[in-house]
Amino acid sequence: VQLQASGGGLVQAGGSLRLSCVMSGSIYSIDSMGWYRQAPGKQRELVAAITSGGSTNYADSVKGRFTISRDSAKNTVYLQMISLKPEDTAVYYCNAKGWRGAYWGQGTQVTVSS
Repeated sequence: VQLQASGGGLVQAGGSLRLSCVMSGSIYSIDSMGWYRQAPGKQRELVAAITSGGSTNYADSVKGRFTISRDSAKNTVYLQMISLKPEDTAVYYCNAKGWRGAYWGQGTQVTVSS
């Protein structure tokens, strides 16, 4: 499975961004997809995840501001981020998990200026 993430950038506090992650390869093996982030000097953390059944979960810090969704026809998962805060600044990584293993996309930088 290959994952291609895009959509990061620089935005002012209060602004919005939408991240996209396109899957290719053995996607039939994937059970869930998610977005993680890693800020400088911090551990990588789960931001949001969505299962093949459509169930979602979010980190407490992003609930009400971020929305994860998927377009099965496009093999794409999105992360809509609104009301961005400087503390959301991080490299965001797309992740896919399935019975054949876990996969990571390249990171995309999100920078929120105050």
